[in-house]
Amino acid sequence: MLEQFSVAGKTAIVTGASQGIGRSIAARFADDGADVVICSREQEKVDDVAADINDGDGGQCVPIECDVTDRDAVEALVDATVEEFGGVDVLVNNAGASFMANFEAISENGWKTIVDINLHGTYHCTQVAGEHMRENGGGTIVNFASVAGQNGAPYMSHYAAAKAAVVNLTKTLAFEWSEDQVRVNCIAPGFVATPGVESQMGVSADELDRDDTHRRIGLEEEIADIAQFLSSQASSYMTGETITAKGVPQIDESPDI
Repeated sequence: MLEQFSVAGKTAIVTGASQGIGRSIAARFADDGADVVICSREQEKVDDVAADINDGDGGQCVPIECDVTDRDAVEALVDATVEEFGGVDVLVNNAGASFMANFEAISENGWKTIVDINLHGTYHCTQVAGEHMRENGGGTIVNFASVAGQNGAPYMSHYAAAKAAVVNLTKTLAFEWSEDQVRVNCIAPGFVATPGVESQMGVSADELDRDDTHRRIGLEEEIADIAQFLSSQASSYMTGETITAKGVPQIDESPDI
C-alpha cells in the first residue's frame, strides 16, 4: 500500500462496530497497523469482533460497551482510548439505526430515538473526541450520513432528516475546527450488503462481484476503502466533503420529454 493511504500507527475509534460496515472498517484499520477501539451497546458482540481482529498481525483492537446517546458512556469510551493508546487520531461515527414507517405513523418516541442515535450520538462522540484532537495537534473525523439524507427517503423521514443534519454538521465543523488541524468529512452510502440488509432484502455479499460496475448495491469493504482514504494523508486536501457511494444512478426515462 502506498504510504499516503496508510493509517498505520494511528489510534482510531469506530462506533457501531459489532457488525457490518463498522466491523469492516475496524478490521481494515487494524490490518493496516492502526490501533482500534470499537464500541457497541452490547459488550459480547464487540468482544467477538475484537477477538477476530486480534488474531491477526496488525494493530491492537480494544472492545468497549458504549451507547453513543449516553454522554457519560461516550466520555468513558474516549478516556479509555486515551489511557490505552495515548490519544485519538481518528473518529469514525458509524453508529446508526432506523425503522420504516410513514411520517404520520412515527411516534414522538420513535422520532426521538432515531434522531438521538444518528445525530445526537454523532454530536456526543465528535465533541468529546474532538476536544482531545484539538488540544493535541489535530485529527480526522469521518461521519456517516446516507443517500437518504441527501435525497430524502419515503418511510424513513426520521432517519433521512437526521442524516441530512450530519451532512450539514460535517461542513460546519470542517470550517470551525480547521485552525485546530481537524479534518471532518462524511460518507453517504447507498445500499450496502450488510447483515442487516441481507435479513431485510435477502441480498448476500457473497452474491455480489466487487468488479461489477453494473450494480446498485455495494460491499462493506468498498465503504471501508473510503473510510481509510478519508482517515489517511491521501485526503489531506479534503475537509467538509461528503462522498456518496451508491453505484449506478437511477435514471428514469420518459417518452414525453
